[in-house]
Parts: sequence; structure tokens; C-alpha cells
Amino acid sequence: MYWIALQPRLEAEGAPVPGASSASSSSHAAERASVRDDALTALGWWALQFTPRVAQLEQAVLLEVSASERLFGGRQPLLDHVFRAVCPVQPLRAAHAPTALLALAYLQVDAADTYPAPDLLALSTLAEAHAHLATLERIGCRLWGELRALPRGGVVRRFGTPLLDALDRAYGLKPEVYPWLLLPEVFDLPLELSAQVETAPALLFAARRMLAQLQVWLQARQRGILALELGWEMDARRNTATHGSLVVRTAEPTLDMGHLQRLLGEQLDHTTLPAPVLYLRMRSIETAALPGASASLLPDDLRSGDSLHQLLERLSARLGPEQVLRAVPCEDHRPEYMQRWEAAAARDGVVVRPVTPGKPALAGKRKKTQAVIQAAPACADLYPTWLLATPLKLAVRQDRPLYQGPLTLLVGPQRLEAGWWGIGAAAHSVVTLRDYFVARSEQAGLLWIYRERLAANRQLVEQPSERSGSHWYLQGLFG
Repeated sequence: MYWIALQPRLEAEGAPVPGASSASSSSHAAERASVRDDALTALGWWALQFTPRVAQLEQAVLLEVSASERLFGGRQPLLDHVFRAVCPVQPLRAAHAPTALLALAYLQVDAADTYPAPDLLALSTLAEAHAHLATLERIGCRLWGELRALPRGGVVRRFGTPLLDALDRAYGLKPEVYPWLLLPEVFDLPLELSAQVETAPALLFAARRMLAQLQVWLQARQRGILALELGWEMDARRNTATHGSLVVRTAEPTLDMGHLQRLLGEQLDHTTLPAPVLYLRMRSIETAALPGASASLLPDDLRSGDSLHQLLERLSARLGPEQVLRAVPCEDHRPEYMQRWEAAAARDGVVVRPVTPGKPALAGKRKKTQAVIQAAPACADLYPTWLLATPLKLAVRQDRPLYQGPLTLLVGPQRLEAGWWGIGAAAHSVVTLRDYFVARSEQAGLLWIYRERLAANRQLVEQPSERSGSHWYLQGLFG
């Protein structure tokens, strides 16, 4: 077995503040303890990428890496990889040894290149000896080797069995058994704030710390976040609500904590707190496996900036979901019912997909696509790039439609008969019987027009044989 010990460097944060009161000192001590616990948790989750055998012991994280050495090409490449990897907790102390207790002892030794022999280590580096250091010093026993040289029966009678058991485990004479760290199925992190927070945007500072923990948890599980909840508990002494929360959703699973932080910031800017906040809680609602991505050897494939769905989510969080819409294709041949509009940043986690090519997606707005008009059979689908929100009725002279002059019919008719399935329904109940043509205007270019085959807004069952050849409408323009 071989062990790596990692420990955050928190000595500077633990130094006492001159002139501070006892109440203030206790508050700072509690805050330091919370920071240390968070750092150890994040460090333990991060270490699981190297080995499943990770344990927390004596304010340090221990990795048993003997079973993982082959995967990294040997012990030394594995050690180099661990010590050079980007760790969420910085700075760190690190040491390695054949046993866990020996690695913990080396953490407390300032060794530049080589570690001292175990017999030369001070007894203060062994946790089980701390309660007996005064007595051991009086009998002239200050090193591991000196304690080991004493008669075992006398040591057990004077100091008890745990001291010798710990020494045997440190020398590898007895097995070391520790509870291994397991990742929780759901990320649920509470946080006690060091001071009351009066405004919602100020909560973002504490939320950054929780997002860092979330990122480590997601990386260890190889998943991305789709929805998370940030909740807070307010001062119960106020005559107001005591709890509040907000939910952040993304269209695609992500590990980008910067994007989640911006979304949280946008939503907190629109949140009002009725009372000061004392506690925060972040919880994962929905996660998904991260899709694999292949790296490219070409520098032109490197993309900078936010992706499209991140931009849409930021705009929706800032302006409101009802202000940022997208067109969704519908199963209907009538151009005015071919799409519906809904929030671009889907709140149910559905990935935003483009509209089906070849179908008109925008009513009253130009779509940047290219339309090629050429000779085609009457059944070919020819849709314009500009679709009017409301068809424009055209003037007719001698059964010929007019729009800034006479129109020349190029392609058609393309017959459309739809809407009969909606007869009697409250919406979309108008039967559509039309003949579509591609026409050319000397001033306006190519147009998409149609002629009604029945009187406008009449039901098919009412007028089965009536024809009206004089009603022509302009519905689209080809750009």
C-alpha cells in the first residue's frame, strides 16, 4: 500500500487577531472551522479522480494509490500528476509514505527533498501521543524510535493500548482500516453566513463558494448540472416569511460555474428580501451525463465566448423569459400555423433546437436563408424567406392579381387543403383551401401569393362547390 496525504494550508487564517473580543474570536474560529471543513470536502471529492480509496483523517485527506499506479504509468508519474493537477483548494501541504500515519507525520515536517527516517520523527507528529507528551518528555522519550525501544508491556500499562497500536500502524506492522469517502447522490450543501445579509445581490458572494463545491462534485460524478436551487433562511424574529428560494435551469448540462454565477446574479438582482438572511442552502435538482467532445488539431475550430444557449439563458434571466422567444415548428401545413412561439430558454431542460429547414419560421421578420427559384413541378414546396404576419388582399384586374403593377405567375399552382380536422374546435377551425403561386413583380421581385378556392372563412361542409377566383392574397416575399 502507498498513501498520499493532502492538507489545506490555513495557518494564516487561524492566527488570533490582536485586540479582538472573545465573542468576535469565537465567531472567527467558527468561520475558520467552516472554511476548513468545506476545503476538506472539496479536496476529498477532487481526490476521487485518482483513486476510489479516499479518507479524511486528522484534518487531512488520505489517498491510497497502490491500485491506481498502473493506470498512470507507475508510482512517480502518479505522484507528479497529483501534485501538478489543478486543485480547487490552494495552497496545499502534500506528503507520501508507505503508511497513512507516516504520511500524516511527514505533512508536519518541513523537508525540502527527503523525509527523515520514521525513528527520527518527533512524537508530536503522532496524534495518539498528544495526550501523553508531557509524561513522555519527562522520561526522555521524544522520538518515535525512542518510544518503540521501550518495553511494550510497560508502555501498555502506563499509556494504554491505542498508543502502541497507532505506532504499529505507522510502521506498517498492523493493517490500516478507514471509512472511505463516498460521493452523495444529490448535492445538498448548507452554509451559515458569518453576518446577516440585507440585500439579495449580496448573496452571490457566498454562492460563489458553494458553486466551487458543486463543480468539484459534478466533476467527480462526470455529470453536468441542468437545474439547481438556491434557498435561504431569514431572521425568524421578523414578522415576514422565513424561507425563500430561486431555481436556475440550463438548456444543456454544464460545468461552467461562471455561467451559473451570471444566471444567479441576474435573478438575485430581481429578488427582494423581506428580512435579513442567516443561512444559505444549494441543492442540485437535475443532472445529466456530460456529452463527449473530440478535440481538434485545427486552430480555426477554437471558439471563444459564450455559446448560443448560454446567451439566450442570460438574456432570459435579465429581461424575463417572456421577452426572449423562439419559433417551434408545428405539424400543420397552413403557413400561419406552422410554428408557435415559446420561451427560448426552455425551463424544462429541453435543448433548444433550430426550426426545420425549408419552413417559414418568422412571421413579419426576415430569415437569413437563401431561396432558389427555378422550374419545379406543381407539387414542390416553395416557401418564402419573408412571411407576412397577416396576408395582404390584392387588387384584381381582369382576373389578374396586381401588386405595384400586374403580376406574372411563374410556378404553380401548389394546392393546399388543410384545417378540416379542426372543424368545431375553438382554435384553428377555419378550413383552408388555397392554390399557391410564385409570381414576379417588376418592382417588388418574387412574391408568394395564393388564390382562395372557396369564399373566405367558409366551412367545407357548408360550401362544397362554391369557387371564388377573384380573391387573391400576398403572404410572402422571396429575399
